[in-house]
Amino acid sequence: MDTDLTESIAAFRGAFPALSEPPLGEGDASLIEVLKTKFSLPPRYCKFLLTCEPQDDAELVTPAERLLLLSADQLDEEQKGFATDDSGTLIPHPSTNAWRPSWIIIGHSSLLGDPYFLEVADADAEGDCPVYTAMSGTEAWQKQLCASSFAMFLRILAVSVELAKDFDLDDYDQDNEQLFRDSLGPKIRQYDPAAVKAGHWT
Repeated sequence: MDTDLTESIAAFRGAFPALSEPPLGEGDASLIEVLKTKFSLPPRYCKFLLTCEPQDDAELVTPAERLLLLSADQLDEEQKGFATDDSGTLIPHPSTNAWRPSWIIIGHSSLLGDPYFLEVADADAEGDCPVYTAMSGTEAWQKQLCASSFAMFLRILAVSVELAKDFDLDDYDQDNEQLFRDSLGPKIRQYDPAAVKAGHWT
């Protein structure tokens, strides 16, 4: 496993320090291989699932978001109605305003229901790809960058949860949320300036 991904996974694991049994485990290699082939999943994301697969309660909570990441056995079902049809077959030619088959959902907001997804069409030479989100319930899906790579996505989640320790997680007051976002921006900028510029976290 490459150094960047190893460090990002270690930081992500650290987001669950208070739990004796973190909601993370080892994924099923045979299932992950099937998913990798079907959805063109990048190697770094597959390595994450193999070594640090989110379980059903792997939710990361901050004053601005409650983000639930998917386990490998949830991935196929979660794509239905998005990248795949009801039978699980990839939809090859979406309309202009529709979901793209290269957008693979890996989690969603428990607050708003918005999906978080990989853009596998933009996979790089290191076996990684950007992570985006898009607002649900609109006429067209408008993707917004969350992280320049999946490794950076893990790092941003870890930084977010670490900062959230200094905030009241039960207070979803707008002022509390904005103060958190204002504090989070400079911390994310150290790792992924493009993600800060995109504005999703801030």
